Amino acid sequence: MVGISDNIRGFVLAISSSVFIGSSFIIKKKGLKKAGAAGTRASEGGYSYLKEPCWWAGMITMFVGEAANFAAYAYAPAILVTPLGALSIIFSAVLAHFILDERLHIFGVVGCILCLVGSVAIVLHAPFEKDIESVKQVWHLATEPGFIVYTIVALAVVGILIFVYVPQYGQTHMVVYIGICSLMGSLTVMGVKAVAIALKLSFSGSNQFIYFQTWFFTILVIIFCVMQLIYLNKALDTFNTAVVSPVYYVMFTTLTIVASMIMFKEWDSQNASQIVTELCGFVTILCGTFLLHKTKDMGTSPTLSSPPYHRSRDSSPRQVEP
Repeated sequence: MVGISDNIRGFVLAISSSVFIGSSFIIKKKGLKKAGAAGTRASEGGYSYLKEPCWWAGMITMFVGEAANFAAYAYAPAILVTPLGALSIIFSAVLAHFILDERLHIFGVVGCILCLVGSVAIVLHAPFEKDIESVKQVWHLATEPGFIVYTIVALAVVGILIFVYVPQYGQTHMVVYIGICSLMGSLTVMGVKAVAIALKLSFSGSNQFIYFQTWFFTILVIIFCVMQLIYLNKALDTFNTAVVSPVYYVMFTTLTIVASMIMFKEWDSQNASQIVTELCGFVTILCGTFLLHKTKDMGTSPTLSSPPYHRSRDSSPRQVEP
C-alpha cells in the first residue's frame, strides 16, 4: 500500500507540474518576443530577456512546475513521472493556439488525445518506487559501470554539439539545441531524483546532508539546469513553440527513460507484459507528439506540403530542418 500511495502522490505532483510548465513556455515566449523587439534576440546571443518582466513571470511559473516535478521524483519512479510531461505539451499547444496565434489543427487535437491515452497506459502499469534508505545507495547506483559509460557518452555528445554543431547549424536545425537540452536533462533527472530522495529522507528524520554525495548531486543539478535553460531559450526564440515542446519532450523523455533504466534498473521487478504495455504507452505518446509536430502549419501555410521556415529580422526566409 505504501508503494501505491507514493505512486499516487508522484502522479498528482507530475500532473501539477505539467500544467505550470506548459504555461511557462507560452509566457516565456511572449517575453522573448518583447525582448527581441527591443534588443538582441536570445538566438543571436543576447540576454535582453533578463530585463523583461514577462519572461521572469514565465520563469517563476516554470520554477513552480519544476518544484512539483522535483517532488514527484521523490515518490515515484522516473518511468512514471517523466512521460507525464506529455501533458505539458497539450497545455502548451492549446495556449499557443489562443495566445500566440500558433494554429492547432484538428490533427493536433488528435495528437493531444494520443498523448493522454499513452500517459494513462504508463500510469496504470508503472513500477513502484524502490525502497532507498540512504543517498549512499543512489551513489552506488550512479557509480556502476553502465551508468558511468552513459554519462561519459552523453557529456561527449553535448560537447560536440556545443562546440562543433551550434555555430554551423544552431539557427537552422532544431535538433542541435534540443539535443543539448535533452542529454543534459536526462542526467539532471538522475541528480534531481537523488537530491529529492535525500530531502525526503531528511524530512523523515534521517539527515542526508551530512554526506558529500548529497552536495555533489546538488551542484551537478544546478550546473546542468543552467545549461538546459540557456539552450532551451535559444530553441524557443528561434523555432515555433508548438514544435519545440513536443520534440523536446520526445528526446528528453526517451533519454531519461534510458538513463533511469540503466541507473535504477526499474524494470527488474516487472514482468514482460507490464514492460510491453509501458512501451506501447510511450510509443502512443510519441505518435501524438509526431502529429503535433507534422500538423503545426496546417491551415496557415500556402500549401500543406510547404516546409517550415524561420524568418530573421533582416533576411529572407531560411528553410529550417528539425
